[in-house]
Amino acid sequence: MNQTIEELLAFLATPQKIIVTMHRDPDADALGSSLGWARYLSGKGHEVTVISPTDYSANLRWLPGMDQVLVFEKSGDNAICKKKIKESTLICCLDFSALSRLKDLGKLVEKSAAPKMVIDHHLEPEDFATYLIWDTKAAATAQLVYQIIKLIEKDKTPQQMFDLDMAECLYAGIMTDTGSFRHSNVTPEVHYTVAELMLSGLDTSRVHRLIYDNAPLSRLQFLGYVLSQKLTVLKEYRTAYMVLTEEELIRFNSSTGETEGIVNYGLQVENVVMSALFIERKGEIKISFRSVGTFSVRDVASSYFSGGGHKNASGGKSDLSITETVDKFLEILPEYQAQLISVQ
Repeated sequence: MNQTIEELLAFLATPQKIIVTMHRDPDADALGSSLGWARYLSGKGHEVTVISPTDYSANLRWLPGMDQVLVFEKSGDNAICKKKIKESTLICCLDFSALSRLKDLGKLVEKSAAPKMVIDHHLEPEDFATYLIWDTKAAATAQLVYQIIKLIEKDKTPQQMFDLDMAECLYAGIMTDTGSFRHSNVTPEVHYTVAELMLSGLDTSRVHRLIYDNAPLSRLQFLGYVLSQKLTVLKEYRTAYMVLTEEELIRFNSSTGETEGIVNYGLQVENVVMSALFIERKGEIKISFRSVGTFSVRDVASSYFSGGGHKNASGGKSDLSITETVDKFLEILPEYQAQLISVQ
């Protein structure tokens, strides 16, 4: 990391026109790390534009700096995004390492002559970055942003490095990607990071409340429907899964991001090791996988559903119909039965 930081610092010694972007359907880590990094760069005199490939969940709109985020898929922002990318001298890609995760924005980023910087903690990054800050042991991309700033500003105190807005953004990413600090990716370093961010005056309970206790009534009603009507448990495979069709999403007026986290509920069922959520939206089939213990849902996602991610949290997609996709999932379960049953 140090050599990359030194090269990056030399490049950033003069003002640059920088794009900061993140994966499609961004979660709190994608947005929080991007906004925190963008704020740091802006404070160093660079012209920074944050672009999300797609819309984001309503419960993240409060994050500091969100009022400046452009959404590539929005007709009003699209032309501005294209102009900014064309003029950019550096494109920072946070919380993803495969250009396909940018959806249609990925083609523009790939064609851009600007050097690319990747800050990510997912496995097997694509080889397109000029500057690569990559560590799969990091609990969140927001933690990596914190570490980068600490390396650059090593002679400053935490209060001088991180203002309250930066702390809220980075904490949001760390908190959510650790499952409110209950996942196995929580290390002493994670808590040290949070302790230093709190020196800015960060109110951790406020961030938690704004993200998790800030849903419209329709979202709770939708969640009730999913858990009561759409949750299937296969005891012989220690697996739970849920299937949501486009018609159901429209019926409940489910907007982007409102399905975030629903897959985790499957793991709350006694003895369940793997949970899957299949979503049909705008002609696409997206799949979220979660697991506990030693069982790797990343293997399932990468082997059968053109996806990847982490051992216990991965995503995939399918070009088949929603019914055919679920059938495919059910057909491969016997292959993993022994592994699922053996998890302690």
